[in-house]
Amino acid sequence: MPRGTIRIAIIGAGAIVRSKHVPNFRAIRGVELVGVCNRRRESSARAARELGLPKTYGNWEDVIQDPSVDAVLIGAWPYMHCPVTLAALDAGKHVLTQARMAMNAREAQRMLDRAREATGQAAMVVPSPYGLAGEAFVRSLIADGFLGTLREVHVDGLAGDLADPSTPMGWRQKTRYSGFNMLTLGILHETVSRWVPPARRVLAYASKLVPERFDPESNRTKAVGTPDSVQVLTTHEDGSVGTYRLSAVLWGGRSMGVALHGSEGSLFYDLLTDEVRGVRRGEDAPRALPIPDGLRGGWRVEADFVAAIRGERPVTHTDFATGARYMQFTEAVARSSRHQVPVALPLKEFSNPSL
Repeated sequence: MPRGTIRIAIIGAGAIVRSKHVPNFRAIRGVELVGVCNRRRESSARAARELGLPKTYGNWEDVIQDPSVDAVLIGAWPYMHCPVTLAALDAGKHVLTQARMAMNAREAQRMLDRAREATGQAAMVVPSPYGLAGEAFVRSLIADGFLGTLREVHVDGLAGDLADPSTPMGWRQKTRYSGFNMLTLGILHETVSRWVPPARRVLAYASKLVPERFDPESNRTKAVGTPDSVQVLTTHEDGSVGTYRLSAVLWGGRSMGVALHGSEGSLFYDLLTDEVRGVRRGEDAPRALPIPDGLRGGWRVEADFVAAIRGERPVTHTDFATGARYMQFTEAVARSSRHQVPVALPLKEFSNPSL
């Protein structure tokens, strides 16, 4: 695309759209935010007023059909990601969609297949923000032999957001909106995959420890759709093994981190503080490993999307192929938990959303 003005319309103006995407797009020369469409007309009007957008759309199809729109930012919940993406790509528009990429692996594969057919159009998933600061540094440590041969991967995502049974049900606890996505599984797996070879088998157990919650949408107590506790064992293509411990029902604060253990050393990454520690064979305890300024990364989502539209560089964080892989991992975890059997990756076939 030539360096003319890029006109972006928003479908679903949620918290990340408001706090990150809107101000960051406005900071880029030659980008114009032209309008917004939310689930309801009154919500669209309020978002347009609060964000200073000139136009509202009655439905998302109107956004797709607007010939003045060059690109679509999908900030809606996962149940909308696939249909909007397919329609936008068919209409010749560039697509930036919020994570998680889709409801399930089948939808993600459809999105990937369509994006591959849409040559010259940028297709991008908003990346996991966790570990961006230290991604290149950790990769350099691994390449320099800090770990030796990778043996074990430990991933924790522990929180208390749902510890109180009186906490109302949100959209993430409803499978009709979120599909197979559960807790921080996808976002953490995407982060870990930047440093660890692909998983080849998973064995999982997922629980709904608080099985019912009050649903404000229907104004009654209903069964929860997605798990609030998930445990996963993984084996990877290099022979290493991993564990994922995810929960939203624990008291005592929040923790999120990755530990990589090898034959020569271990690395510990606190994903909430971007602090890296390491210990080598013969050392008594882990020591701080400050991220060098020259290797420190960060959030560049909007700039990367615009650069991809302009043909300046390809999408890396995150392309649709990466998104499709983590959706396969997520679906494999759901299948394994449902049937209590190991599930091999990559998936050989795609199930329907209800398994």
